[in-house]
Amino acid sequence: MSRVGVIGIGHGRFGRRSDATVQELAFEAYRMAMQDAGIQRQDIDASVIGAVPEYHKQRSVAGVVQEYLNLNPAPTWLTEVACASGSAAIRTAWMSIKAGLHDVVVVIGCQKMTELETPEILALMGRVGEVQWESIFGTTFPAYYAMFANAHAKKYGTTHEQMLSVAIKNHHYGAMNPNALFKKEITMEKALASEPVASPFHVYDCCANADGAACLILASEEKAKAISDNVVWLDGLGCATASMSVLKRPDLVSLPSAQEAGKKAYEMAAVTASDVKVAEVHDCFTIAEILAYEDLGFCKPGEGGKFIDEKRSYIDGSTPVNMDGGLKSKGHPIGATGVSMAYEIVTQLRGAAGDRQVKNADIGLTHNVGGIGQYTFVHVYKRD
Repeated sequence: MSRVGVIGIGHGRFGRRSDATVQELAFEAYRMAMQDAGIQRQDIDASVIGAVPEYHKQRSVAGVVQEYLNLNPAPTWLTEVACASGSAAIRTAWMSIKAGLHDVVVVIGCQKMTELETPEILALMGRVGEVQWESIFGTTFPAYYAMFANAHAKKYGTTHEQMLSVAIKNHHYGAMNPNALFKKEITMEKALASEPVASPFHVYDCCANADGAACLILASEEKAKAISDNVVWLDGLGCATASMSVLKRPDLVSLPSAQEAGKKAYEMAAVTASDVKVAEVHDCFTIAEILAYEDLGFCKPGEGGKFIDEKRSYIDGSTPVNMDGGLKSKGHPIGATGVSMAYEIVTQLRGAAGDRQVKNADIGLTHNVGGIGQYTFVHVYKRD
């Protein structure tokens, strides 16, 4: 079967970007990706935009981004599955190429989150779960993941210090990433001393909202080989959905959607968890990365705390994870996050990550979760 490859990547700086509109953020990443691929605007067949429109003053984000990039009349459309919107855009572009509808598709994940005031953001985040039976009782995004953390601690003995070790690792690598929101390392003492949020979480257990954009250019195998000698192939895709309500899930110590998505992606790519040389996982909260270690098979269930304690997710470990700082250090402009993950994996597989480069990285994985685990997308990338 023919493959779909990544021929261009671009990434803007994440942070409070009062200097740019969402269109300008998108253009920043798009321009880099086009230059990276060495193609022209007329080579683009379509675009897919990953974003959550509720954060923008403009309702139909895809249209204004497409217009600003001067890509009309090529088709464009929006994908939205909460924090996994960018990965949904990648999957949609991949499908359109595999279907033979398009040969070269631009994927842009973009989000402008800081235009809203705190009460508006809290209201949006408060609706992340099931609104009829859960949100009305005051559930919040941190509180949901705090329940996961407490359940994991009760069943497996995972400690708050082990969770915060994830933050310490990710800030260590994020300090090396010029696109990251936070570029400072932190200590356990500082993390433990930060303000409480939702027990057991403190501020340093939680990622931060941000503005930003990232871009990927996908192409059919024939086009990719004709355009580039630096192709990274997207060979495995898995996605799955769990119940909106956590009350209906079998337990709170794993994300069923992540387990199923990982299984499907591994099967399609004909690899196993042990083949993955570098991974980007969704660390919206520190416990989320520990859950990902286990859900993706990097370690056994219940051993995620030990996995970080033994530094197996560090650059020289068995499976380096979040070498760009993850959401925790890099920031989380929710529509852009999945595409940003892909940018880092492609960079790693090209051997171009500098001080953050993982040795012998030829197979990489992204794990992007929407909401509180309702949606998960897992993608496996390969370098021949």
